[in-house]
Amino acid sequence: MTRVLFVGQKPETVDFSDPALPPGFNAEKINAGIAIGVAAIEARGWRADTCTIAPDETAGPELAAKLAGATYDCVVIGGGLRLPPKSLHLFETVVNAVHKGAPGAAIAFNTSPPDTADAAARWIRN
Repeated sequence: MTRVLFVGQKPETVDFSDPALPPGFNAEKINAGIAIGVAAIEARGWRADTCTIAPDETAGPELAAKLAGATYDCVVIGGGLRLPPKSLHLFETVVNAVHKGAPGAAIAFNTSPPDTADAAARWIRN
């Protein structure tokens, strides 16, 4: 079975005052979007796993542990990790953890949690 991992920042740790983020975002909306994204992945017949990380020193090890527990066909990295300029170090941590822990997986990027399945589909060929 095709397996997709969606990696994002824990919604409860996001600084919603950051002007780089879309206005009106909040943790509840992000969690709802993640649920939509997971459902869309599963609707394609794929297995969906999530890994939400805090923007601190635990991010790399937590993601590495998740990657060690399964083989993924694609890892989708959420927009909240790569868009805000102050998240650059966290984004680099995630990309390097994926590169090391899942070297055979495609890497994709979504624009928001609901389009996670579409992001993975660009790289998964069934």
